[in-house]
Amino acid sequence: MHDLTGFQRDLLYVIGGLNEPNGLEVKDELEGYYETEIHHGRLYPNLDTLVDKGLVEKGEIDKRTNFYALTRRGRRELEARREWENQYVEL
Repeated sequence: MHDLTGFQRDLLYVIGGLNEPNGLEVKDELEGYYETEIHHGRLYPNLDTLVDKGLVEKGEIDKRTNFYALTRRGRRELEARREWENQYVEL
């Protein structure tokens, strides 16, 4: 998790919070959070990076649409991150 950008971590959180979202669903969630447009040239290469790192699984809904889901490793990384954050910030 330490080698991910903030944007990539946010992608993990969004994917983990939705049920196998497609790229546009992830994009919409992040645009709401960032209050700015997320371009495809930023979104999809970062999703591919997470897939390559084994944190996210990419599957096909149809010929034009993919879904994304956390892998077990991705979920463990998010849990470890949350534990680390909780050492410093208690809400």
